[in-house]
Order: sequence, then structure tokens, then C-alpha cells
Amino acid sequence: MHRRLVVPSALAASLLLAIPASAADYVPGASGIGDPYYPASGNGGYDVSHYDLRLTYQPATDLLEGTATIVATTKQNLSRFNLDLGLEVGEVRVNGKKARFTKSGEQELVVTPATPLEKNRTVTVVVRYAGKPSEVKIGGWTAWHRTPDGGVAAQEPDSAAWWFPSNDHPLDKATFDVSVAVPDGTQAISNGVLQSQSSRLGWTRYNWRSNKPQATYLATLAVGKFDITTDTTASGLPVLNAYSKDLGDNAGAARASIERTAEVTEWLEEVFGPYPFNALGGYVPNVTSGYALETQTRPFYSPRQFANGANVSVVVHELAHQWYGDSVSVDHWKDIWVNEGFARYSQWLWSEKEGEGTAQELADYVYGTRTAEDPFWTVKPGDPGPDNQFHIAVYDRGALALQALRNEIGDEDFFAVLKGWPTEFRYGNADVADFVAYAERVSGKPLAELFDTWLYQPVKPATSTAGGTGASARSAASGPSAAPEAASAAASAAEPVQPKSWKKIAETNTIHEH
Repeated sequence: MHRRLVVPSALAASLLLAIPASAADYVPGASGIGDPYYPASGNGGYDVSHYDLRLTYQPATDLLEGTATIVATTKQNLSRFNLDLGLEVGEVRVNGKKARFTKSGEQELVVTPATPLEKNRTVTVVVRYAGKPSEVKIGGWTAWHRTPDGGVAAQEPDSAAWWFPSNDHPLDKATFDVSVAVPDGTQAISNGVLQSQSSRLGWTRYNWRSNKPQATYLATLAVGKFDITTDTTASGLPVLNAYSKDLGDNAGAARASIERTAEVTEWLEEVFGPYPFNALGGYVPNVTSGYALETQTRPFYSPRQFANGANVSVVVHELAHQWYGDSVSVDHWKDIWVNEGFARYSQWLWSEKEGEGTAQELADYVYGTRTAEDPFWTVKPGDPGPDNQFHIAVYDRGALALQALRNEIGDEDFFAVLKGWPTEFRYGNADVADFVAYAERVSGKPLAELFDTWLYQPVKPATSTAGGTGASARSAASGPSAAPEAASAAASAAEPVQPKSWKKIAETNTIHEH
């Protein structure tokens, strides 16, 4: 070992350089990340790279105890920073030292480290916390479902604050390790791959890993008694599906739908490109809600999705989100169309594949059954506003925009766009303008007017624009080899013809009830 001798004057000079010029250089991180729809969501001043959650959950009492270790990088000189959490906090440490903390409002945990944090430094934050998630209300509602045998965290646009501290906005994605101890005989389901499980003194611990960037609202936890099926895809991806043991009459239909996850994913890879994550699956807990959610690698489904029998269309929708919404996430929540318009259109493409109605016929039907006076047309999918973020127009009018694009640029370029976009922005964030620019680059056509008509104008578009509007229909194919056909019968009929797939697609409309 070589030691460098530092003379006193040089040592003093080096210490002066290491000390900040002024405490004024250190300022608090913002209490929100800057989303116009949800000003309290997320926080400023840092970027999280990894969450390590070590939890214990008692189903009988709904008591959750946790230690969260957060690895982050500072983006500014920080005097203090916020985390989003609704549960009670016992201790916070920053870089190993106890930090002062206080709660502000319903979800802001304000942390003041013992020593201010310099910009561009890696920091480790440890939060010890506990509480009953079902008793936490933020904005008057809860994202935590109590079930007869446990609890579930799955909600959009927020769910993390009910079970772990975070920078709770899709702009700050991170990898996750989730370790959960539950009473023997009970299972804990989360995202990604089950790394291991072990039992000791009446408790079983499940260790899950999601190794690709994941938005906090896409992290999920389900504790209960499940029937679990496992498999491996032809490409080696592990598949894990879980069904509550008390689904009653919906159990068979749920299995008949979700067990087709691998099949649907293989088809979606033909449309959107390689699957972006390390695991597949889905789960159906015994909850009373009606929605489904694209929780990363393992979508959440409410039993009511299968009340009228099997419905693969909802599986298609949530799996399409693994590309559109999960791998490529919204920049801000106003960009929700880059999630939902594409997931809805994937259902239309599945209908084409199954021979139950082309996307053109579905577009004709949606367009033809909505009069110009219908408030449906006043919602702007490209920026619907927080109250209409999950309005049916974001889904159906959003899908109409994609059919209009398909008719405008042709199948070859259209499917090149659908496949290239998730590759171009993989594991990142993007907004509507990014998609428009990408589609223009691939097609070589100016498309701003088309997207303005279908995404931003609060009126029913003229019949000459797209869909059942006189444009040529496309064939019932799911890839770029599709050839144009004559205009569909629905386009010229006085009354739109309902495609065979419509009822099953419409049954999935309750997925909007976030």
C-alpha cells in the first residue's frame, strides 16, 4: 500500500474544496414530480434505481410491517426530500445515519438527512414502517383490497403508497426485490420470478425479483390461499398463474382464460416484438372489484371479468400493456393514450386473428353507433383530463385513431410502427408527441393533422377521415403481410353491423373502473 503524505496547508486546502460554499446550495426536493393531473404524485430531487422490500403480513388482522431499502441517485443538492407513503413510519436512515422525518398531508413522508446530500451521489434510504393498508385513505379512497383470506395491492394510477415508500410516478422506474413472510398455508404473489421460498416457525417467506425497470403502480402484492399453476414457454420464460381457492362459479372461466397467457404472448410478440420481461402470468384474487390491471409480468384480474364465461380478450388487453404501458410507460398521465389506445386496439387485432371481426369492422361499429351529439366525442384521448383518464373514449376513440393511422400509412408501415415503437423506447417513458414523430419517421408522411383530428378535437371526426368512413378496409390479419380488401359491409350499411367479437370486448369495459 502506498500512502501519500499531505502537508497541513495542502490538507486544509483540500478540506475547503470538499465543504460546500453555502448551505443555501442545498434545497428541498419538490413534493411532486410535476404531473399536471396529479400534483402530489412522485417527488423531485432524486431518481430511484432499486427497491428492496422486506415485509411481514398477517391476513387475519391486515397488519403489514415492512423495511424498505431504496437505492437512489440525487439529481440536485438536497437538504431534504419526500417519499410517498400512507402507512406509519417508525424510523428512517439515510446512508446509515438516522434521519429526521415527518408526515405532511395524506401521503408525503418528508425526510431530512443528518447530512445534506450532494448532487449525483448514490444514496441508500431505509424506512421502517407498519400499519393496516385497508384503513389508509388517500384522496378519500384506497388501493388496497381486503379478501376473505388476505389482501391485494393493485390499482392505477396509485397503489404503492399503501404498502411501500416510493417515488410514486411512472417517470421514476426501478427494479424490485419483494420478500414477504406470511403464515404457513398462505401464499404471497408479486411481480417477476420467485427466487426462493422458505418456512420457519409457522411463517413462509416468498422472495420475488422483477429485474427490469418497473413503475411503482405496476408493483403488486397479493396474499391469500391460491391454486398455482406453473409452466415454461418455448423460449424459456417462467409462467406462473394464481387463482383464489374461493372464486366459486367464476373459477373455471378464469382458468380457461388466463391459462392461455403464453399463447397470447407468443402472438403479441409477432405484432409488438420480443416480450420485454423475465416472467409471465396472471392472478385472480377473490375481490369485489370489476377491473383488471397490467401489473408488470403478472396482471391482476377481478373475478367479475369472467362472470359470463371465459374471456381471452381481457387477457390480450392486459398482456398488450406489457409492451405499451409497462415497458414503454407514460411520460405524464395525460399521455394515457399510449397505454390504453394500443391495448384496446390489440383486442381488435385479436378479433381479426380469431375471424370474429376485423379491426376495420370494429372501427366502423364504434364510429357508427356513436352519434355526433354523444359526449363520447368531447373527450380528447390525447389529453383527456384527470376526470376522464379512464373514459371509454380513451380506449375506443383511441383505437379508432390507430385504425385511422393504419388506413393512412398502409399495413406494412403500420405494423412496423407497432413493433418498432416498443423497441425504440424500451424500459423508458414517452408521450403522445413522441409516438406521432415516430410514426411520421417510419411512414415518411405528415401525420399531425390526422392525430389532431382523432386525439384532440372534441367533435366527431368527419366521415372522410378513416374507419367506416369510406376508406378501404383492411384484411383480418395480424401482421404486416395483410392485404387490403374491399370496404366492409358495415361501412356501407345504414345500421352498423355488430362484429361477433363485440360482446366479449364490451365485457372488458369494466377494466376502466380504476
